[in-house]
Amino acid sequence: MSQRAHSPMQIALAQLNPLLGDCIGNARAIYEAAQKAHHHGASLLLTPELSLTGYPPEDLLLRPGFIKETQTVLQSLCTQLGALQGLTVIVGHPAVSNGGLRNAASVIENGKVIATYFKNELPNHEVFDEKRYFVAGENACVFDHHGLKLGVLLCEDVWHPEPVLKAQQAGAQMIVVLNASPYHLQKEHTRYELLKQQSQACNLPIVYLNMVGGQDELVFDGGSCAVNSKGELVFAMPQFEEEVGFLRIEACEPQRGVIAPALTLEAQVYKALVMGTRDYVHKNRFPGVILGLSGGVDSALVLAIAVDALGPEQVRAVMMPSPYTAEISWLDARELASNLGVQYDEISIQGPVGAFEDALQKQFADLPSDTTEENIQARARGTILMALSNKTGRLVLTTGNKSEMAVGYCTLYGDMAGGFAVIKDIAKTLVYQLCRYRNQIKPVIPERILTRAPSAELRPNQTDQDSLPPYEVLDAILARYMEQNQSSTEIVAAGFDSAAVQKITRLIQINEYKRRQAPPGVRITARAFGRDWRYPITSGAKL
Repeated sequence: MSQRAHSPMQIALAQLNPLLGDCIGNARAIYEAAQKAHHHGASLLLTPELSLTGYPPEDLLLRPGFIKETQTVLQSLCTQLGALQGLTVIVGHPAVSNGGLRNAASVIENGKVIATYFKNELPNHEVFDEKRYFVAGENACVFDHHGLKLGVLLCEDVWHPEPVLKAQQAGAQMIVVLNASPYHLQKEHTRYELLKQQSQACNLPIVYLNMVGGQDELVFDGGSCAVNSKGELVFAMPQFEEEVGFLRIEACEPQRGVIAPALTLEAQVYKALVMGTRDYVHKNRFPGVILGLSGGVDSALVLAIAVDALGPEQVRAVMMPSPYTAEISWLDARELASNLGVQYDEISIQGPVGAFEDALQKQFADLPSDTTEENIQARARGTILMALSNKTGRLVLTTGNKSEMAVGYCTLYGDMAGGFAVIKDIAKTLVYQLCRYRNQIKPVIPERILTRAPSAELRPNQTDQDSLPPYEVLDAILARYMEQNQSSTEIVAAGFDSAAVQKITRLIQINEYKRRQAPPGVRITARAFGRDWRYPITSGAKL
């Protein structure tokens, strides 16, 4: 048989959504995917990076008992897979070696591990800190599958030339990459370009399998794909959907198959938010969610996402008016709740706020009203929501966006009180885009919510722009400062008003203490206020 000759075959790609730490449940999902692959005549099944544990396991990897469990479950899974004759399965898992703990992928055939690959490139940037837990491998892993030499890589490996080159030099005719690659805006374009460059550089086809699902603030978008040796995209699975896909291989090349339609930016982000919210609620076994509905655009978007993620029966909305709440806010909140079919309640905060003001009357005597009184209103609302959460077991969803979180336009123990911040990484301008996208699917958000000036309604005739620049300006400065690491000087040089830049960057710096106390939320951009934002609270740096 010539080097490039092999039997035609079908590869199955299991775009799985594991529950982190549930090794038994994850092994069950792998076996069910293997059964489906076997039934459809596939000879090889790929599963994601660390598919046995979920990703990222973080400090679970430091517990000997957890590592022992993964070894036991892997052995049991091998035995189970042995019953599926003719099917080879590659499983991602942590592995103990003489050199230390490894991020590994094992090739299982006829109930036995016939080869194991140790990840060569350990990422330690953005949301990744694998060097805290794993020791890097050094060698390639190439195995024969029905006459086809397959090189195995793990996620970060394919972003570097050396692991691909090692596999090629070891005789690989095709590269298969198991991934747990988290989503951020437009990342699929970066992946496609990378795979194109790598395949053309080594003249080898690459099959790329990615995890799907929400894990705390991370969302894995799937989007598994294949490129031929010319770098041409020949196969692409949907983003944000758990499924098993099938790819035919002939003459060492993946054949053209189904290519899922590309999603618009708004569709991508909306699906990511829905998946991240659904998985956070379901995987943590909350019976439902509750949120404060203000009649404004942020809470409207969060309510729509919650309903799309969980169904209206698991969502409760509470309007908590004050004397400063405009009548149109009441009307729009009621219409929105009715449109989405959720339980809706109205609880006035006038009594609790009045009680606080009476209690503090002596201490506040002769002092002018300021944000203190505004924050009391926000904290009264937060207390009501948390009380309802305690009674019902439902998770409180907060409704603050990235623009507000950046500049501290939020209240500790008030509107920040809750368990999950759905739009924490969504700039205000994108909030409006997402609302209009959702209304294109079905009009549920009243148009007036999208056209009126945004306001916290904590004092008479208040609007956000009383104290902030227009959101188009704020968001542009924020993107440059935070996501592109530009200095204030560079931002001003790009044409932005110096006073506005200085104000925004200063507010970002002095409100780190607030963000540290915020609940987790879905990561959407390449730089979110979460795992990949690690700035000190106490700092004299001028940036």
